[in-house]
Amino acid sequence: MNFDFTPDQERIRAAIREICASFPNDYWRDLDRQRAYPEKFVAALTEGGWLAALIPEAYGGTGLGILEASIILEEINRAGGNAAACHAQMYMMGALLRHGSEAQKQKYLPAIARGELRLQAFGVTEPNAGSDTTRIETTAARRGDAYIINGQKIFTSRVQHSDLMLLLARTAPYEEKNRAGNLSLFLVDLRAAGKSVRAVPLEMMINHETNVVYIEDLRVPVENRIGEEGAGFRYILDGMNAERILIAAECIGDGHFFVDRATAYAKTRVVFDRPIGQNQGVQFPIAAAYAQIQAADLMRYKAAAMFDAKKKAGAEANLAKYLASEAACAAADVCMTTLGGYGLAVEYDVERKFRETRLFKIAPVTNNLVLAYIGQNVLGMPRSY
Repeated sequence: MNFDFTPDQERIRAAIREICASFPNDYWRDLDRQRAYPEKFVAALTEGGWLAALIPEAYGGTGLGILEASIILEEINRAGGNAAACHAQMYMMGALLRHGSEAQKQKYLPAIARGELRLQAFGVTEPNAGSDTTRIETTAARRGDAYIINGQKIFTSRVQHSDLMLLLARTAPYEEKNRAGNLSLFLVDLRAAGKSVRAVPLEMMINHETNVVYIEDLRVPVENRIGEEGAGFRYILDGMNAERILIAAECIGDGHFFVDRATAYAKTRVVFDRPIGQNQGVQFPIAAAYAQIQAADLMRYKAAAMFDAKKKAGAEANLAKYLASEAACAAADVCMTTLGGYGLAVEYDVERKFRETRLFKIAPVTNNLVLAYIGQNVLGMPRSY
């Protein structure tokens, strides 16, 4: 496997760096302080066609692979930004592309690619189900040519800034013998939902635009169901490999941000008449953090290459997410320790990125579940839950 980036991929990297240069750290710092959404940044990415990276050219997108998409998100985070504001639009394309009807693709994908529609909200997690998605309680009852949906979702991000939402709901009662069945996936037009969908923002440790979503008698046309009834859980699992690869890339970007900041500070901060980076107690942890990031990056690259080659990449995608999130958090801790009190100062941006990076150890999937997947599906041990 060739681990060198192509000239086109390097051009993508350079283009994203150029965009990010127009949105420096004080832009993100102000947004964090105000708990505001990065409208201008998302608009700039949309105008450049970068949020349409995974949409085929036939539907107005740029037709890039998951590796190129991961480079985009990596560079955003390395520059000090937060790609979570828009990353869902990339990985959520998969369900529509692989399982949607041709009519659905023609209706929605070109408008999404042009930036006329946003698909950035994913309604899956529920208060009483948590990580056990098979236990969700939101129901979708068939009534003629429509489904009537009732229930509640939690940790649903960006719903106020999205025109469309992918929503997983139960179309038949839970069965122990068929835990993954009886769930269906719907494409909800939030513009037409009215009072049937109510989002209540959650005050979180980070500026993540996340909400509790209450759904009451929401009418969704049958034509807006993605694929077959009862196959929705399989459809979202199919897209999780892409999600894990892209999240891994964001972690790689965060990791480089912390190493870059720690290295620069260690070179210039002089204590006892010498730069602190000359001390092994400072230098070695930074070097170790860099090594972890580089190793995780290789797994990200392998997972993306396998995914783009349409090979089974479940193990690699999960490993990439696990290794990258652990490496990013380790780098965050090293950076905070290197800067000392200044690491806690808002103007240095380390504390903000520290908070943002910590999320990835528990979301969009906790690393314990990744280990459970590896233990059961790769190492062949008994199911642990």
